[in-house]
Amino acid sequence: MDSLNPDLPPLTVTPADDKPRVWKFWGTALWGLFIFAAMFVGQIGGVMLLVVLRGLPMDLASLQAVGREPQALALSVIMGLPATLAAVWLAIRIKKASFVDYLALHWPSWRQLLLGAVGLILIVVAWETISRSLGREATPGFMTDLLKTGRDKGAAALLLFAFSVAAPMSEEVLARGFLFRGWSASFLRVPGAIILSSLLWTIVHLQYDLYFLAEVFTIGLWFGYMRYRASSLWLTIVLHALNNLTAVVLTMWLGS
Repeated sequence: MDSLNPDLPPLTVTPADDKPRVWKFWGTALWGLFIFAAMFVGQIGGVMLLVVLRGLPMDLASLQAVGREPQALALSVIMGLPATLAAVWLAIRIKKASFVDYLALHWPSWRQLLLGAVGLILIVVAWETISRSLGREATPGFMTDLLKTGRDKGAAALLLFAFSVAAPMSEEVLARGFLFRGWSASFLRVPGAIILSSLLWTIVHLQYDLYFLAEVFTIGLWFGYMRYRASSLWLTIVLHALNNLTAVVLTMWLGS
């Protein structure tokens, strides 16, 4: 028999790893809080960096004064991205899962990209039409002031990168990436994961009023659906970036 042949040792069966490779509902929720906190710390770090570079005292008054500047806001958004990625990487690493597969960092097809863009355009146009019929501004006033002030002070490129690259990547990695992945594998399933992740993404934008929050929520639902349909986080990152890029460019240079 082969088992008695020293040249042919018996085969050994390695027991399967029964540990789940995905954080479920509560694990995803708790890690989501940790990731959001890391993003916030990174953003505060950007403001603190400017305070140090300007030789100001590290106190609350200096942080508040510098933090209101367009350059500081842009830098804080940018600094939040590496902090977010590091926290997400840690959460996924503990599960010994693939970072790329966990977040579905796969490039979509051109057809999926076109469908996502068309749907986004229809949603934005619908809300624009409603805004005009109600006599409301299409862009929150404080954002218009911020972007135009940043343009006049030479921070246009920094703001453009912050809102069109850093912000979409940070928010999508957290919402449609990490949160959706874990919650869709829990009792919430895909519909619940889309709704809850969109709701939390909306809460991140509490600087807006209820009307604009409703618009953000509907866009989040569309992003969640496209994330599920295409199994691609890159798709929602690109859609998010295009949406923000269009809004920033129109507000800075073409808006009245």
